[in-house]
Amino acid sequence: MTISARNQLSGVVASIGVGAVNDEIILDLASGESITAVITKNSTAQLGLEKGKPVIAVIKAPWVVLVSDENEYNFSARNQFNGIVESIEKGSVNSVVNLRTKAGTLLSAVVTNNSTSEMGLMVNSPVTAIIKASSIILATKK
Repeated sequence: MTISARNQLSGVVASIGVGAVNDEIILDLASGESITAVITKNSTAQLGLEKGKPVIAVIKAPWVVLVSDENEYNFSARNQFNGIVESIEKGSVNSVVNLRTKAGTLLSAVVTNNSTSEMGLMVNSPVTAIIKASSIILATKK
C-alpha cells in the first residue's frame, strides 16, 4: 500500500466494541502500545475485522495534535502518546514534527511554525501526541 499519510502503524485487532452505528476497534501495535479507532459498523464488516487480524492504522500528520505539558490538562482523546521530538522539518508556514514514543513508535505531526515556536519545540523536547479515535483510518490486505 502506497499512500501519502506519514503515519502508518502496524498492529493486530485486540478487541472490537460493537455499537449501534460505530464500532470501537482497539489495535495492539508492534511497539507494544495500543491505539483506538472508531469506524462505522459497515467498515468493520467490509474490512472483515476480527480479533487477531493484522491492520494498518493510517493517520494524516495534520490530525495529530501536540501538547508540550501533558500533566497540566486532561484530554478526551483516547490516543495519547508520550515521546520526544526526534526532528523538525520547518517549512514556510508549517513544520513537520517527528516524535518517537517511549515504546519506539514514530509519529509525525504538522504544526504551524508559530505553534512550534510558542511551544518551544526542539529536538529532544518532551511532547505528547494526541489523536482522536475518529481520525484513524484502518486498512487491511485483501
